[in-house]
Amino acid sequence: MIHSPTAWVVFSVLVLGMLALDLMVLHRRAHAVLFREAVAWSIVWIAAALAFNLGVFIAFGSQKGMEFLAAYLIEKSLSVDNLFVFVAIFTYFSVDARYQHRVLFWGILGALLMRGIFIFLGLAAIERFHWMTYVLGGFLVLTGIRFAREETEVHPEKNPVVIFFRKIVPVTPDFRGQAFFVREKGRLFATPLMVVLLVVELTDVIFATDSVPAVLAVAKDPFIVYTSNVFAILGLRALYFVLAGAIVRFEYLRYGLAAILIFVGAKMLLYHFVRIPIAISLGVIGLLLLLSVAASLGAGHRRRHFERSEKSGFQRRDSSA
Repeated sequence: MIHSPTAWVVFSVLVLGMLALDLMVLHRRAHAVLFREAVAWSIVWIAAALAFNLGVFIAFGSQKGMEFLAAYLIEKSLSVDNLFVFVAIFTYFSVDARYQHRVLFWGILGALLMRGIFIFLGLAAIERFHWMTYVLGGFLVLTGIRFAREETEVHPEKNPVVIFFRKIVPVTPDFRGQAFFVREKGRLFATPLMVVLLVVELTDVIFATDSVPAVLAVAKDPFIVYTSNVFAILGLRALYFVLAGAIVRFEYLRYGLAAILIFVGAKMLLYHFVRIPIAISLGVIGLLLLLSVAASLGAGHRRRHFERSEKSGFQRRDSSA
């Protein structure tokens, strides 16, 4: 395992520096994140993750480097499913595009803390109870099957935590800009934006129960697992704004994610009998993602071609009439 204090310091400085630049400089004023800006930030976060991955390769060897890359790809791919839920949450609460980045920023900071707790608890459990590997593996397989068979539906008003929050904390009837709390008539009120943030945090906890065990299947080093999670999650905000407008084009992505969960779960179940090399895991994950995206794009292309054919057919019939 990696116990280098220098590695933790470099990682912390890099992440905190980029977060400070993001919140205090580039997004100091609330604004709708445009497609070009989102693409640019996606590239920046992916480049930062790959640069850090290169540093892991150089400092700790190819095995650790490949473990980081595998864990990063798994977390990144599984986090994409969060995007569907984010779209549903923001649509349900009618969150202005100018404030969505703020919700995701603070939501993801909370997610980093929760992921750290999940990861270290998971590592400790697996280290002490080897049978937990089978429990987590079976859980992933069942979750993958559920992903393939069910649509993601969000019903925030039915969430017991949200209901409880509304009972104990007064909430303003409408938004107050980008504020999470406001003081009115000498009384502190939460705003609907705070409720949205709470739902986003709860959503990440639910997804962490899937993604953290998946990452633990390819890496056991706390440094590798946590840093790969952090880089994948931090890039999720920008990726949301890239894909939010075109998310309907990836209709088969859910099945690719389901297949990844089933594959990783099976790998955990077979861990003590068959050791699948990391390079093969990377290849399978990449192939499943590529196939699901290609199938989505292909289906969209065929649908547009059919619509054009139908339109031209109507036009020919109209002209002949």
